[in-house]
Amino acid sequence: MERQARGSGRATIAGTSRTRGAGEAENAGETGQDPVETTAEPGCSSQLRRRLGRADLRAVPEARRAVRELLRGWGKPGRSETAELLTSELVTNALVHTDDDAVLTATVSPSGLRVEVRDGAAGRPRPSAPTPDEGTHGRGLILVESLADTWGVRAQGGGKVVWFELAAGAA
Repeated sequence: MERQARGSGRATIAGTSRTRGAGEAENAGETGQDPVETTAEPGCSSQLRRRLGRADLRAVPEARRAVRELLRGWGKPGRSETAELLTSELVTNALVHTDDDAVLTATVSPSGLRVEVRDGAAGRPRPSAPTPDEGTHGRGLILVESLADTWGVRAQGGGKVVWFELAAGAA
């Protein structure tokens, strides 16, 4: 399912909550600053965008926290926790397996959530069964494949975007 949930609802960009106008640049607000508040209004979409510094694994728990805040009161029980887990897997992969910054975008609407992590590496990740000597490593995309309603990878510029979607109502 290669659709993108976008709306003209409230968006938090660089610590300010405002409504994004139609036709604004898609990369607006990629400043790396923490969003302070994201407000969702009925029937509208809310969006979180965050630049993730190269190899900065402190960004993983920060991304989880930001997604948790974005999803406060959204979806059936357990959906927010699933979204946090899957987001941390995509963010970790982007920071561990690439040599560049990444950008996290999470868009939530009353019907669902779409999370994308864009990085500069052209290689397409594939889920693979971990071997016993990998410990807890090598399971991220298997989790994404198992828990997301849909997910995928698409080329963008010289890099790629890895994304997943969760419906609000699914259990």
